[in-house]
Amino acid sequence: MDAADIVASVLVLGIIIVSLLSNVVVLICFLYDPEIRKQVPGLFILNLTFCNLLLSVSSMPLTLIGLITTGQPGGSDFCQIVGFLDTFLTTNSMLSMAALSIDRWVAVVFPLSYHSRIRHRDAVLALAYTWIHSLCFSTVATCRSWVGYHHLYASCTLCNVRARAAGTQFIIFTVALHSLTFLLTLIVLCVTYLKVLKVARFHCKRIDVITMQTLLLLVDIHPSVRQKCLDEQRQRRQRAIKKISTFIGTFVVCFTPYVITRIVELFSPWPISPHWGVLSKCLAYSKAASDPFVYSLLRHQYRKTCNLLANKVLKKSPLNSSSLRMENTAARCQNNSNTTNNIQPTANKPVCREGHRDTLPG
Repeated sequence: MDAADIVASVLVLGIIIVSLLSNVVVLICFLYDPEIRKQVPGLFILNLTFCNLLLSVSSMPLTLIGLITTGQPGGSDFCQIVGFLDTFLTTNSMLSMAALSIDRWVAVVFPLSYHSRIRHRDAVLALAYTWIHSLCFSTVATCRSWVGYHHLYASCTLCNVRARAAGTQFIIFTVALHSLTFLLTLIVLCVTYLKVLKVARFHCKRIDVITMQTLLLLVDIHPSVRQKCLDEQRQRRQRAIKKISTFIGTFVVCFTPYVITRIVELFSPWPISPHWGVLSKCLAYSKAASDPFVYSLLRHQYRKTCNLLANKVLKKSPLNSSSLRMENTAARCQNNSNTTNNIQPTANKPVCREGHRDTLPG
């Protein structure tokens, strides 16, 4: 192993750990909070989390082993199964992101009729399509023996070395796969989220007009209050742009290098650097680690559920219980000391004994 392989191995290991922990937290929140389960987007997020978790325990560990051993991990049949899962899960996760963007578009553009347009039945039908779409491509690739260990990416995935005999068929299949998954999802993301941004900016302008009219009517308003209102308007616009940029930007940054490398690999007469191939694959893997934060954990409902779960775990922990006992003991000791201080000493008080009288000066 050279230095580049060591860095890539550490990177893949970090992606595996972050992806497992974050996606498990999302799954726990979904199972714990009934409000999240009632929401239609929760089904798409659940499917996305399921794909990311399976990818984290199937394809990513084999890539890590391939980097460490610089060879194919496991047998040929086992690698074909993992390659099938890699193609299926990656395709399914992309289409789930497209379904989430369509759901957000309907919620923003048609807020009054959202519940009649997007129901749980519609979400199940959309998920059924994503599964059928993904199964078709991954099954064809596996049946044609086009999946296996690819040294360029150090992973079990679509392998053009195994598909040399197919020639043009494999090229058509690969171009169709990335066109109907990556390119289709990118177009849907751009169209829906840009329309969402357009509607959001329109509403922000209406709010800004009302705010400015109110500020003009309030002549005696303090300048600091006026400036605070203007700052809130600017932050509202920036917040909408940041969210849309995050949704589209993470998808482009994570998947574009890998997809372009796969397409260039089909037509380029020059070999591609294995270091670049592994890096592009790591970027594609990193989407599984970033999805929980982009779509779930940064939302108010999920943060609220995480706080509730954290408080419940901390209250039941032995360390927290012992600290509570120590605090209670200290509080009781403080109360006892305060009680003792409030009692006046009796040594200086006169004592009347039987048979004696206190004589007062005449």
